[in-house]
Amino acid sequence: MKEGTGRDMMCVGTSGWQYRDWRGRFYPREVPHRLWLEHYAAAFGTVEVNNAFYRLPERSTFEAWRSRTPDDFTVGVKASRFLTHVKRLKDPEEPVARLLDRAAGLGPKLGPVLLQLPPTLHADPEALDRTLRAFPRDVRVAVEPRHDSWWTDEIRKTLTGHNAALCWSDRKGRPQAPLWRTADWGYLRMHEGRANPWPRYGRASLSAWTDRLAEVFPNQDIYVYFNNDPGCAAISDAVAFARLAARRGRPVGRAPEHVPDWS
Repeated sequence: MKEGTGRDMMCVGTSGWQYRDWRGRFYPREVPHRLWLEHYAAAFGTVEVNNAFYRLPERSTFEAWRSRTPDDFTVGVKASRFLTHVKRLKDPEEPVARLLDRAAGLGPKLGPVLLQLPPTLHADPEALDRTLRAFPRDVRVAVEPRHDSWWTDEIRKTLTGHNAALCWSDRKGRPQAPLWRTADWGYLRMHEGRANPWPRYGRASLSAWTDRLAEVFPNQDIYVYFNNDPGCAAISDAVAFARLAARRGRPVGRAPEHVPDWS
C-alpha cells in the first residue's frame, strides 16, 4: 500500500478520464478510446477513479491500470456505494476488505480511498470509527460527509484519531465543509465553478484555494481532483491550478503546461 510521496507534494488531476466530450479537446481525435488512459497518465500524475463507486472493478482491472500507467502514477479510488449508500457504513468490514483486495491490484500506485457519504446520512460517530478501523493504517482514507450534522468536535476527533482526511470540497466557489485539518495530508475536490463557460473556475477562485491549502497544509501531501468534467473544464482548471501552485513555490506532481487544442 502507498504511504505517500514522502514530501510536500501537491498531486493534481481529474475525477475520471473517460469523458467523450474531451475528444478533440484533451484527446487527439486519432487516439482511440482504448488508449485514453495512457494519454491521460502521460500528462497528469494522478486520477480519481469515480466509476468504482457505481461498480467496483475486478482486481484484474486495477492490475491493468497499473500496467498501463507510468511508475510515478497514483490512483485515488472512490469507495463503492455499497459501503457508503447501501450499507450506510454499517458492518463495514467485508465491503472494505473486498475493496482493498481488488484495489491491491494497483500495487504502489494505490492512492487515497474516498468515502463520499450520502447527503441523507446523519452523523454516526460509531459507524465512522468502525469503518475507519477496517482500513489498514498505511491506507490513506478521505471522508466527504454531506450532511451538516457531521460538523462536530466528536467527528473531528474521530477523523484525527485515524489520520483520515476530511475531504474539502467546493461548489460554485463555496467550501462545502469546514476547513478542518484532520490528517497529515489533505484532499480537495472541485465540483463546479462559477466562471464562463460553465462549469469552469475563475482565476480568483483557484488562487483562493491554493492560498487556503498553503496555509493549512504548508508541508504536507495534498491531492486535488477536479470533478467539473463537462466541456473539458476539469482539464483546463487542473492545469491552471497546478501552474498557480507551482508559481507559489509548491512542489507539484506531473501536469501539462497548457491544454493543447486538438480540434
